[in-house]
Amino acid sequence: MYEGVAAFRARLDRDELQIGASITLNDPAVTDALGPSVDFFWIDLEHSPMSIETLAGHIRTARLHEAASLVRVPIADTAWIKRVLDAGAEGIIVPQVRNAAEAQAVADAAKYPPRGRRGFGPRVPSAYGRHANAALAQRANDLVFASIQIERRTALAEIEAIAAIDHLDGIALGPWDLAADLGHVDDVRHPDVEAAIQRVIDVARRAGKWVGSGMGDDPELALDYARRGVRWIQVGNDVDYLIRRMDQVYEAIKPA
Repeated sequence: MYEGVAAFRARLDRDELQIGASITLNDPAVTDALGPSVDFFWIDLEHSPMSIETLAGHIRTARLHEAASLVRVPIADTAWIKRVLDAGAEGIIVPQVRNAAEAQAVADAAKYPPRGRRGFGPRVPSAYGRHANAALAQRANDLVFASIQIERRTALAEIEAIAAIDHLDGIALGPWDLAADLGHVDDVRHPDVEAAIQRVIDVARRAGKWVGSGMGDDPELALDYARRGVRWIQVGNDVDYLIRRMDQVYEAIKPA
């Protein structure tokens, strides 16, 4: 277990840019098809109707491609984190974190004692109980990727405290929600938003956190963030790719 996230972490340690796709559709064939094209998967339970059972299929498929399976849970909730990790996810992304206390709770929920408070019942990671032991708990503590998103002004105000949390591995930008919360809906290029984003990047990197971001299928924005220090970036999702390519093909053929 955890081969995908181990490779993901090793590449981040080398300061290599990691590009991922968001998965929102139910069929794990989507993950299988995209597997050779990505470094990691950002499997989205926040904005999709996906069930835990469906999620499990995506996680298994990601493992076949040795791509890290990072799951965005719907909310900062220990029960969600526990179920997702016990289903075999190699990492979590928690959206809409409001403050350092919530970020600390996320880190605690993702790690076993003594690093955190995760309850021990690693169904899939233990091969359904065959390897439920201290060695597995240690490996999970070393490799499971715990991350939160900065999308609220209250979290932005506590970014130094959040970045200082032990065993919180990553801090991800949520540019559109952060822009909206700062009063600039759908304007991630507003100077106030740009300044807030750069602050998050700078503080997080100084604290030794790996900085990530979610976004649509916008290579230009991804390159800009990469130049500014973001190292794991979800660029678009399965539905984006499907629609965008069909629209391109349609527009190339139909008018002619």
